[in-house]
Amino acid sequence: MLTAVIGASGRSGSALCRALASEEHAFRPVIRRPEAWRALGLPSTSPMLADLSDVPALRAALAGADKVVSCAHARWTPAILEAAPQNATLILMGSTRRYSQWPDEHGDGVRAGEAAFLGGDRPGVMLHPTMIYGAEGENNVQRLAALMRRLPVAPLPGGGHALVQPIYQADVTACLMAALKRPWTGQHVLIVAGPQALPYRSFMAEVARHAGVRMPPVMKVPIAALLAAASLMKMLPGLPKVGVDELRRLTEDKAFAVEDMEKCLGIRGCSLSEGLRRTFVDNAA
Repeated sequence: MLTAVIGASGRSGSALCRALASEEHAFRPVIRRPEAWRALGLPSTSPMLADLSDVPALRAALAGADKVVSCAHARWTPAILEAAPQNATLILMGSTRRYSQWPDEHGDGVRAGEAAFLGGDRPGVMLHPTMIYGAEGENNVQRLAALMRRLPVAPLPGGGHALVQPIYQADVTACLMAALKRPWTGQHVLIVAGPQALPYRSFMAEVARHAGVRMPPVMKVPIAALLAAASLMKMLPGLPKVGVDELRRLTEDKAFAVEDMEKCLGIRGCSLSEGLRRTFVDNAA
């Protein structure tokens, strides 16, 4: 069985390739930048070069694959459907951004990709992870820790009571590996998330504790004021940059049931405390 991995040099893609290599599972990396792949030092047959906008090149890169995993943005799903071998099973990465009430290009692309997959005829699954942390080169919790080092207070919309449910990278990899081993009939969508949702202010406190930084006092600030401040910060050098989309998403709960993930894939994610310990303590050792 040959597995083609699209986006093999990215964070989730490279983590999956390491797992496949450790199990001596035959895989073919599909990449755009050879230098990024070489820097990973992973064993494999020669990677295939293909830009996802070039369907003929992608078709050649995927030829002969029994299973196709895509760790690229879900907006490329139509191209993958067109290029993948007719009998191949698809394992696609989406994002829970597709459930956000705030329209943006990222979420719109995931929704379009999901619709294309569900409307196609290839068996498989699209996994929608929540915020992923703990990957090599990932900067979600690291950037948050760096912000807390610099801010005297933490200005949060609504005081930071909206829920988040991040998932550790190793658990995302385990979900991808489990999806590869499962026989799929038809098209399925699964949310993959950490085991428990918590308020964003509590998430910040956990990051601060494991990163060894002071948790700044939380200041409840209207979202309109934060959006105006974010626009101003973009123009001033030396100030932290926070996107408008990021701020808007801080106003909505991002809590999801994980029973389907556990039932279909047999994976229960590690606790946030354990994941952060591995991210900060183990990586520093």
